[in-house]
Amino acid sequence: MEDSDIIELFFTRSENAVAETKRKYGGFIVSLAMRILKSRPDAEECENDTYMGVWEAIPPSKPNNFMSFIARIARNQALKRYNYINAEKRSPNGLVYLEELGDCIGGSEETSYSDGVLREAINAFLGSLDEEPRRVFMLRYWYFASIKEITERCGISKSKAESMLFRTRNKLKSFLQERGII
Repeated sequence: MEDSDIIELFFTRSENAVAETKRKYGGFIVSLAMRILKSRPDAEECENDTYMGVWEAIPPSKPNNFMSFIARIARNQALKRYNYINAEKRSPNGLVYLEELGDCIGGSEETSYSDGVLREAINAFLGSLDEEPRRVFMLRYWYFASIKEITERCGISKSKAESMLFRTRNKLKSFLQERGII
C-alpha cells in the first residue's frame, strides 16, 4: 500500500491504518529503536508508542514524507524511553553518539540559543553538505548507526567514516560559531 493511502486511512480513522503502517514500517521502527535502547522488549514497546503517536498526529498533520514522519516519532519515543530507563542509574553505556555531537554543539548554561534556532541552523548546515558526508552524519546522529553499520551501508572504510564524522563535527562547530549560536 502506498504511503498516501495509509495517510488517508489515518484521516478516515480506520483501524487498518495502524495495521498497514506496521506491515510496511514495523521492522524499520523496531530497528531504529533497538539502536537506541539495545533491548528488544523496549524497542517493541517503543514501536507501539510510535503507532499511538502517529494516530494522534494524523490528523491534523498530513506528512509529505511518511517514512521520515514515522522515523521522527519513533526516534523521539525511543529517546524518551531511554531517558526513563536511565533516569535513576547513569549508565556508562549511554548514548555516546550524542556525547560526540554535544562536544561541538555545547550544551552548557552559557549557550544562548533556543531549540528552534539550533534546529534551523543544523538544517541549514546539513543542506550545505555534500551527499556522502550528510548521509554518514545522519546515519550516526539521527539513526544512531554504529561505525560498522555506516561502513556497510555506505561502502566506505572505517577510517574514512570516522574521519568524515570528525571533519563534519568540526565544520558544524565552526558553522554554529560563525552564526553566534555557540
